[in-house]
Amino acid sequence: MKNSHIKIFSTSVKATFELGEKTGRLITPGTVCALTGDLGSGKTVFVQGLAKGLDIPDKYYITSPTYTLINEYPGRHILFHIDLYRIESMVDFEDIGLYDILYGEGIVAVEWAEKLDKNILSDYISFNFEIKNDKERIISINGCGENAATIINNLKEQAEVKKWL
Repeated sequence: MKNSHIKIFSTSVKATFELGEKTGRLITPGTVCALTGDLGSGKTVFVQGLAKGLDIPDKYYITSPTYTLINEYPGRHILFHIDLYRIESMVDFEDIGLYDILYGEGIVAVEWAEKLDKNILSDYISFNFEIKNDKERIISINGCGENAATIINNLKEQAEVKKWL
């Protein structure tokens, strides 16, 4: 299985949003983005950018689905935004239809993805958001699988991303 990684230093909310947007422009159907990091570290801002990159209309305001668990947005590819913060067990995953979504053709962004058993995913991109200070974030991106490695390598080639490395 092919692995790839990149570490980005984001100095603003705008930069985190732009990273999500760039990722959304490069991502392919069936890709799972596993997002981890503390509250307020930038996960939802990243997903807002991802939605922009997927051409999701501005009329859809992207918020973390903490209470609804899953939000679905139409765009160039369907985006499933999932928040596992309140999920307690693997049984809950079945109840919300998570497995069907993870193995479907949509783009899946999972906040609090550390609650997922990574063995259920064969190809995914993990984004870990670390708070450095009030404005700066360290975003570690790791890919597992051919599709994820291709997306990350294409992301590395983006001029805007290179300045963040």
